[in-house]
Amino acid sequence: MLDPPRPGVRQAIARCHAAGIKVVMITGDHPATATAIARELGILTPGGMVLTGRDLETMPDEELDRLVPAVQVYARTSPQHKSRIVRAWQRAGGVVAMTGDGLNDAPAVKEADIGLAMGQNGADVTKDAASLVLADDNFVTIVDAVEEGRTIYANIRKAIRYLLGTNIGDVFLTATAVLAGLPLPLLPVQLLWLNLVGDSLPALALVKDPPAPGIMRQPPRQVRSDFFAGEFSRQILTRGVFIGLGGLFLFALKLYLNGSVAAARSLALAGLLAGQLFHLFDCRLMDGGSQGYFSNPYVLGAGVWTVVTMWLTFMSRPVRGLLHTVPLTGSDWLLATVTAATTGGTALLLG
Repeated sequence: MLDPPRPGVRQAIARCHAAGIKVVMITGDHPATATAIARELGILTPGGMVLTGRDLETMPDEELDRLVPAVQVYARTSPQHKSRIVRAWQRAGGVVAMTGDGLNDAPAVKEADIGLAMGQNGADVTKDAASLVLADDNFVTIVDAVEEGRTIYANIRKAIRYLLGTNIGDVFLTATAVLAGLPLPLLPVQLLWLNLVGDSLPALALVKDPPAPGIMRQPPRQVRSDFFAGEFSRQILTRGVFIGLGGLFLFALKLYLNGSVAAARSLALAGLLAGQLFHLFDCRLMDGGSQGYFSNPYVLGAGVWTVVTMWLTFMSRPVRGLLHTVPLTGSDWLLATVTAATTGGTALLLG
């Protein structure tokens, strides 16, 4: 008799292995049956161990803790054995997800960091003990959920990097100009407009990014890892400083050449908007993101929105009156674009 695995399970397990997720089979079946199925699915690999419930009965916790990373199949297990295996993995520092459907799985599902119960064929007590219930009873859904979770986390990081980077640029520009004895580079209404048109829609568009091609080949994050650890905080600071430097350069240059504070503020505002536009596409490259520029129509729409609002800011008479800006010449537009591209490219090279 044969109860074959569902289609796609072997591929899903391979995706788990690529993502650094260890898959362990815990079953009440005979060791020979469990071994055959585990090999077919790719769970049991050369060098992997198979333990039975009888082995666990005579094994102290210290020995189990030593062997648990190498054991890939547990056969003829009882509910007590399953809970003990979960605790052993937790002592080893793992984040344990336990799946189950029967009444005897409920204790281990309850004890795991993430308990997963089967919604169609699972016992009610197991569903009550679980953190999540699978509506389709399909292991492939678990792997898809992992990919979705990683994508959401990566997109939140992109949006935060974008928002903090652009706001650091605004603060750097204003603080540096004041300390240098220059006039205020942006009026409050201009700062508000910059945040409204340059931050809101682009940040929301980044959250809609599709999964990056390599997201399921990245190792899992450490549970206690700092959200801003490593290069992330440095990238935010570096990008923000260079956006502010670009705006400061344009403001000081226009003030020196033209002498008009309104014209200098307008050019600085255009430079900041252009810098944020470059930064928007730069943020999509982080965390393995290389989906291509046309894979997220929301980002393209946000980019078009930014360009249109830039034009209205300096070319529409009613908007100019509201924001106290002046029209920009063709050379002004070119200078703002080249400055934004130069500072953005420099920041990108610096990481």
